[in-house]
Amino acid sequence: MAVVVRFVDKLGAVRESFIGIVHVKDTASTTLKQAIDKALILKDNPSAHYIHCFAHQLQLVIVAVAKKHAGVKTFYEFLSMVVTTVSASCKRKDMLREEKKAIVEKEILEGEIKTGKGLNQEVSLARAGDTRWGSHHRTIISLLRLFPEVVTVLQYVKEDGDCSQQRTNAKGILSYFKKLEFVFYMHLMGDILSYTNALSKHLQQKGKDLLEAANLINGTKRALNDLRQNGFEPMLEKVTSFCKKYDITMLDMTESYGNPRNRKNVITNRHHFEVDIFNEVLDMQIQELGNRFNEVTTSLIKNMSGLNPSNGLSKFDPSKILAFAKMYPDDFTTQVIGSLLGDIESFRHTISDDDNFEDLNGISDLARVMVETGTHSSCPTVYRALSL
Repeated sequence: MAVVVRFVDKLGAVRESFIGIVHVKDTASTTLKQAIDKALILKDNPSAHYIHCFAHQLQLVIVAVAKKHAGVKTFYEFLSMVVTTVSASCKRKDMLREEKKAIVEKEILEGEIKTGKGLNQEVSLARAGDTRWGSHHRTIISLLRLFPEVVTVLQYVKEDGDCSQQRTNAKGILSYFKKLEFVFYMHLMGDILSYTNALSKHLQQKGKDLLEAANLINGTKRALNDLRQNGFEPMLEKVTSFCKKYDITMLDMTESYGNPRNRKNVITNRHHFEVDIFNEVLDMQIQELGNRFNEVTTSLIKNMSGLNPSNGLSKFDPSKILAFAKMYPDDFTTQVIGSLLGDIESFRHTISDDDNFEDLNGISDLARVMVETGTHSSCPTVYRALSL
């Protein structure tokens, strides 16, 4: 772990100092905190809020569900096997390409698909990566589009694979493909990853505004909640359509799930797919998002945005600054909090006609200009909030 300290110097400028490199056994927050304690921190500060990298936190959300839910774990294991088996040789890649080409030509002749620039481009089965779950989304999208071609290649490997292990793997995958659960998980995880993948792309953009990131996270939570409440029927329709198109046996949702002879805990197929899979997976996903991106983190960022000096202090928000200060009781006592609102209003009027405070791009600019103009001495509580 590379340890870098960012701080505000005596001139109000933000500085960064590289301290050193510390070996850590994992990247859990408790481990990182212990490593930093040894190198830097002399005593605990209850107001030192821990905020992990947003993009990495999102990856951990997906990983957690993949590990905790047996059905999801099995699905990803088979997904990895599919890509490995189909993409193992140039010959199989060529087969996949030729099969797709033949089907597209047939559908164009029969008028089932449109033609035009940018349409019907060549598609390959994307390989899933271990650390970037956006790659799993691309793999699922590819599999949905190339399903019949992938089946053809797997049947070839089953009969003429290079070794017995390849033939056994292909046989197992084909057997899994015939199950309704596979189709359901493919569509469910495809939808979930489409939500989180969009968020992931936003979080990895350079110069991403923290408040915007927090709003995007909350928006993803609401979208997943909406999917949880209203998405099962549309999901079932998509799954049913896919099964009909590719001759996969569709179960009667009113019939008993599993072995009908087992009289204990008899449930219907609908209960299994709606409650045990759809609801449970989404509940896990939503809970993990809530745990990883908790209220303290998002509140800290939202309250911090009240100090934004952009556009002539139009976003300067006293209520948010007060809430922000209350999150640091060691730095803002009850007495200081009581006078903070007056200090903020005094500061706003003090700088209202000062050209030095125009065209500021962020809180670091504001802190620097406050020191340059001496306003940090006349409005110390505002400057303290900026420094934090």
